Parts: sequence; structure tokens; C-alpha cells
Amino acid sequence: MAKKEKTPKEINNHPNKIGMKDISGYTIAEAANMFNLTYVTSYLKLFMTDVLKIAPKLVGYMFIITRLWDVVNDPIWGAVIAKRKPGKDGKFRQYLRLVAVPLGISTVLCFIPFNDPNTIFYNEFLANNPTWIFAIAIILYLVYCTMYTAMNIPFGSLASVITDDPKGRTVLSTARSVGSGVGGAVVTLIAPFVIYVGTGKMDPTTGKEIEVADGGRMFLYALLMGALSIVFYLVGNSMVRERVPAIDDEKIDFKTTYLGLFKSRPFVMITISGILISGQLQFNSFNAYLYKNYFTNTGLNVLGTVCTYLPMAALIFFTPKLAAKYGKKELCGKMSIFAAIASVFLAVTANNESFIRWINPSQGIYPAWLFMLCLLLIGFGYTFVSLTCWAVVMDVIDYQEWKTGVRNESAVYSAYTFGRQLGQAVADAGGLFLLQWAKYDSATAGNGFIEANGTSNKIMFICTIIPAIVYTGVWLIFRFGYPLTKEKLEPIYADLRAKHEAEAQKDA
Repeated sequence: MAKKEKTPKEINNHPNKIGMKDISGYTIAEAANMFNLTYVTSYLKLFMTDVLKIAPKLVGYMFIITRLWDVVNDPIWGAVIAKRKPGKDGKFRQYLRLVAVPLGISTVLCFIPFNDPNTIFYNEFLANNPTWIFAIAIILYLVYCTMYTAMNIPFGSLASVITDDPKGRTVLSTARSVGSGVGGAVVTLIAPFVIYVGTGKMDPTTGKEIEVADGGRMFLYALLMGALSIVFYLVGNSMVRERVPAIDDEKIDFKTTYLGLFKSRPFVMITISGILISGQLQFNSFNAYLYKNYFTNTGLNVLGTVCTYLPMAALIFFTPKLAAKYGKKELCGKMSIFAAIASVFLAVTANNESFIRWINPSQGIYPAWLFMLCLLLIGFGYTFVSLTCWAVVMDVIDYQEWKTGVRNESAVYSAYTFGRQLGQAVADAGGLFLLQWAKYDSATAGNGFIEANGTSNKIMFICTIIPAIVYTGVWLIFRFGYPLTKEKLEPIYADLRAKHEAEAQKDA
């Protein structure tokens, strides 16, 4: 008897279609991620240079040391997670529950102000021995990195087993961006009002009060972020479920798997883009130095965040439909050029004295309004890359399974995560070394508009030239490098869906 063909309605009604409960749970769990990650990436450098008084180049060395640890740490966690058998919560979901508390605590420990006499943590021995403070800071940050990897690899892999519906995965990628925006906003929009205190001194150029970071306040905000992350992880864990079977083959050859990944053009391209994207997100934290020392206006931290993410908020509900219609590669390749153009314009004009004298002759500094306008345009061009990047990673996971016959979410994701962490390390260490080049003195940080050595202008150069290079690189990758077009992916989706349905029937 001939097999009955599926109707278009049956084909569109994917068996692993997800609902609002999964979408909401995934969003909430990502918000938990960002409570920890955004606070650490945005303010740990500032805490170390301005509160602990560690020289920028030493903080840069610390980030290099921790990333060398990630070379070992990431593959180990990838192997452990891949080989561990699924529990009652599934293969990846259980880590939201198991790692939530250790990660939250490790976030708080990174912000202990040992040398602040106004806090209960003050220690005279440590205050007089900066080498010990530096050593303790490294150890505590290593603990945080270890715990974050233990959470991030299974959480990133989780989306690929919540559903194998391409549309559902794009929605999950968008949901992750929503959670990222919400969690990040709690840090970037509120923290500046909490962690800075006025010095009573006025900057002669801008007429604004000079502000400095307060160690006790930074610790209390870390405590709040750590607690919120634990609650949100546990809520997210209770709302999502795994539908796609994940392998737990103890005989996986990870050496062959990883070597095979780096021979895959889609994986290589998306990893390079991940290095650039994550590096730039990390590098954005250096704007805190720019706002504090060039514009002498820490409130710009909030406005800068709004300008960066406002386009995402406006386009977040349209992006899944646009990606489904035109393709993720196509959408990112065409729209990211706006970010490239705006960032190059900012780099050229912000470092041109003639332009600055022409547009702002009264103060002689780059206008804050024009800086924010450029951030808004960059945010518009970058939005589509940001909202679809995790769906693109899941496409690469599917491509690797289609090409090799083996599905290994944690191996692919751990390798990709390491690339992103490498980007963060380069951004952190490179930016801190550049601060040292700019003669930023952590011992006198917070004294406002620094002109003696041209430090403030050098900080502006650092915070504009790097984004111009990165956003141009991201556009080139999606426009010309990444090969998985919508046309190429559709038969891959169909083949894998047929394969998974056959495997399910066989197991039944």
C-alpha cells in the first residue's frame, strides 16, 4: 500500500513545536545568565583598577591567565556534559538547577573590596600587600569562569533539544536575545546609579561633578545580581523541557570531533564571528572609562545602553519572520553593513580635531549626542546578527550532524563557546593594555578629565577604532564568508527531520 503523502498543514505542524511556556522559561534563564555575565564583564575591570587599585596591565595579564585555563576547562566540561547520561530533567536542563547556586556565589566573590576601609571586608594586611590582592583576584575570577562554563555549555546546547523546528529555534534565539536584553538592562541601566558616588570636585571643562566607583556599593550590587540569577535559573528550569533526544555515547572521539569542526567552513565562519561579536560586547565595557574620563558623565552609561539596544527592542518581534522569509545569513549579511558604516564614521570623526572644533567649538570635545546617534545606528545594523546568532549556531549543529551522521551539541557548543571566550579575553586584555598605553593611572582614577598625557583622547581612540574594525569584520563574514543560505539549509532540515522520525519509530 502506497504511503500517504503529508499535506502542507501536516508538514507545517512540526511534532516538536514549542509553546509560550518553553519560550518564557528560556528567556528567564538567559536573563539569569546576564545578571552574572553583564555585571562581571561590564564592571569587574573597573572594580579591579579603581577599587582594588590594580594596574591595568596586571588586570590584562589576569584575563590572559584565565583564558589559558579555559583552553583546558572548556573541552573538559564539553566532554563531561556530552558523556553524562540524561537525568529525569533531560541531558542539559538539569544544569540550570545544579550550577545556579555555585555560579551566583562565585559572582559575588569577585567583588569583595578587601582594601576598602569603609566596608566589613577591609583587611589591613591585604591593603598593604597588593600582590596578595592580585593573587586572590585571579583565583576568585578563575572560580567564576569555571562555574560560568559549567552553566553556559549545557544552557547553549539546551535550545537544540527543546525543539528541532527551524522556526521554533529562531524564536528561541530571539527569546534568548530578549532575556539577554532584560538581564543586561538590569545591570547597565541601574548599576551606574548605584555604584558611583560623587567626590565633591567639579570638572573644569564640563562643569560636572567628578564621580568614582565605590567598592562597598559594587559588592552589594553583585550580591543582588547573584541572588537574582539563582532565582531566575530555578524558575527557567521549571518551565522548559527537552523534546529532541540527545546522545550520551561514552565512546565519542572528541579529538576527531574537534578536528572535524575546524575543517568545517560553516563552523569556522560562525566561530570567527562569535569571537568578534563576543569580543565587541566585552569591549563595550570600556565605554565606562570613556564616559567617566572623557565626557565626565557616568549617566551616559545608561543612555549608551538605551541607544545600543533600542533598535533590538523595536525589531525583536519582526526578526523571526524576516529570518524565515529571507534566511538568517541573508538578513545578517545585508543589514550588518549599517553597523559597519556607522562605526567607521564614528572612528573617523571622533578622532579628528578639526571636525571636533567645527561641531563643538565651545567645549572642544566630541559631542555626546553625536556619539549616541552613532551607537543607535550601530545598534540597528547589529540587531539582526544579535537576535539570530544562536539560531545560526543550531544550524551549524544540524549541518555537522547531516554531514557526519553524528550529533554532538555539547562538543559543537563548547568549541564555539571557547571561541567567544577567546574574543572576550582578547577584548579584555587588549583593552587593558591599551589603557596602560593611554597612561591611565588606577591609583588616581576618578580625577575626571585627564589631559596631562592626552589620556582622555587616547581612550576615545581606543573606544572607537576597535568597534569600527569589528563591525566591518562581522559584515564581511556574514556577507561573503558564512555559506549556509536558506536554500542550502532547507533540504538539511528535511533530511534530519526524516532521520529523527525514523529513529523515534525504531525506538518505539
